[in-house]
Amino acid sequence: MDNNFEEISRKVLTICLLREGSMVLLGLKKRGFGEGRWNGFGGKVQEGETIEEAAKRELLEECGLSAGELEKFGQLDFEFHDKRGEILEVHLYRCESFEGNPQESDEMMPQWFHVSKIPFEQMWPDDSYWFPLYLEGKKFTGRFLFGENDSILEHKLVEIDEHDHNQEDLI
Repeated sequence: MDNNFEEISRKVLTICLLREGSMVLLGLKKRGFGEGRWNGFGGKVQEGETIEEAAKRELLEECGLSAGELEKFGQLDFEFHDKRGEILEVHLYRCESFEGNPQESDEMMPQWFHVSKIPFEQMWPDDSYWFPLYLEGKKFTGRFLFGENDSILEHKLVEIDEHDHNQEDLI
């Protein structure tokens, strides 16, 4: 085996964004990876569950809402300069039908934001690139490489043409 070959490990994760009219529900991460940042709801896919099942489970665990129909709108790969060889493969879902009222959990504090007042300065730096596409109802795929202090060293973002079924397979 070639010793220069670097094994790539992928962690499959989800993010679910809820929207009600001109409002988007985000959660302030209270602990762990991303602590202190506003984000969608999500996490790791557990063994034996589909990615969509994981998105619904994480939403329920993190803010007490039961998701109705989910629509996948994107997939992003994240790599961190200090953890080369490990890729976070994040599947993004939108949810516009749900039951319950958002409840704070030990991990997330949910809050509704108007689409014109999304707190990008308190979110991951990549969000300012792809979140506007989400708000416009577009689909996309992309990759971000983070450096020190979560600076973006490289990124690629490709909008998916919904009429091109070959591109639909990308997400």
